[in-house]
Amino acid sequence: METQAINVSGISNREFIERYAAAGCVGLCSGATSVDLAIRRAQRHLDGAGRWSDWSHAFLFQGLRADGRHWVMESDLQIHRKNIQLGAQENRAEKYHDEKMFPRLAILDFKLDAAQTAVLLRAGLECVAKRERYSLRELIGTLIALKKPELRSRENLLARERSVYCSAFVKRMFLDAGIDLVPGVADKNTTPEDIARSPQPHVKYLLERELPGSSLAVLRGKLKSRGRGRLEKSRPR
Repeated sequence: METQAINVSGISNREFIERYAAAGCVGLCSGATSVDLAIRRAQRHLDGAGRWSDWSHAFLFQGLRADGRHWVMESDLQIHRKNIQLGAQENRAEKYHDEKMFPRLAILDFKLDAAQTAVLLRAGLECVAKRERYSLRELIGTLIALKKPELRSRENLLARERSVYCSAFVKRMFLDAGIDLVPGVADKNTTPEDIARSPQPHVKYLLERELPGSSLAVLRGKLKSRGRGRLEKSRPR
């Protein structure tokens, strides 16, 4: 199988997930929070032109469950009114139905067979059962490695036991199923952009909308425009 990219438009996030998600597929999203913007910006080191990544989070689809809903496994940071979830967890995929919060989604289908899918899901559930924590510390270690590519293949400098962040979680689960999504990059130095660029053959479904930009970048653009305007006014005619 060769890698294919299929662009999708004109449907809701819910329709996109219901149409293309299946057990063992990888989900990618672009969140609209300041944390998501910071993660997208940090991954610019992976692009030769310094472009921000489209992706800020990665997760695994479990498929339909007894309640008739799609569920996901992920390592995430969620804050509810009276509950804080930090680390490996299960959630209904409807978490990603909000187009304003998640303006862009991707589903990567690596065409796993039934045995590979079973191993993947068992590994994910084991991680959830052990309550592995979401690691902000390891995110900092990954940022260091992004700035120094020679560190990418080595263990994360700030690695901790029983801790994992989103894309590291995805890579580790696939390793358990015998598939290295990002060869040459340590699991705890793996980013959502790395997953999106995986050389492993797959079908990538993309639901694209305009992404929120950096407020700082917008401000810089306005200042440049004002500067040009003043310069034009000051020139002799």
